[in-house]
Amino acid sequence: MAVPISRDVLTLLQSTGAFLEGHFLLSSGKHTNRFIQCAKLLQYPALAHRICLMLAEKASAFGTIDAVIGPALGGIIVAYELARCLEVRGIFTERKANQMTLPRGFQILPGDRVLIAEDVVTTGRSSLEVAQVVTAWQGRVMGIACIVDRQVGDNTLEFPVISLARMELELYAPEDCPLCRQRVPCTEPGSRRSTA
Repeated sequence: MAVPISRDVLTLLQSTGAFLEGHFLLSSGKHTNRFIQCAKLLQYPALAHRICLMLAEKASAFGTIDAVIGPALGGIIVAYELARCLEVRGIFTERKANQMTLPRGFQILPGDRVLIAEDVVTTGRSSLEVAQVVTAWQGRVMGIACIVDRQVGDNTLEFPVISLARMELELYAPEDCPLCRQRVPCTEPGSRRSTA
């Protein structure tokens, strides 16, 4: 079921093939009939910039931002484009030995007001890992900006989330999945598989 989603954003997602329908295995291990693959939209620099301009307008609610940070891989392009729109530094985190780190000589200065950027927020796990990095560097997490907020149920994240689209997915445990019962082939489109 789709809930508040901007017609313009939905059109962009559909026209670039980023809005997928079928049978998908999520990183949580659950199954769903819809998936948002923002990389299909972000491959077009002009569209990435257009989307991030829209996101930058919403991000003005956070006040002054000193840097935008996104987790590799999904958040890198969004962080960079959003930082460009906000005219601040754009940096990213990487996972090394299963630990989120600040690589390549990037720094967060004590007191920096930092915005976390993602393509899609689902569980919020990677955003929270990035927030831990920001806090460890004595920065202040102002919030999370994403193209699509796919969280299920009430927002359990400790930081405010702004998005251009909010979408709730029908989720199924593998043993209760109607698509499995119909023998619809299942694909794994996500970038990371959870060990949980």
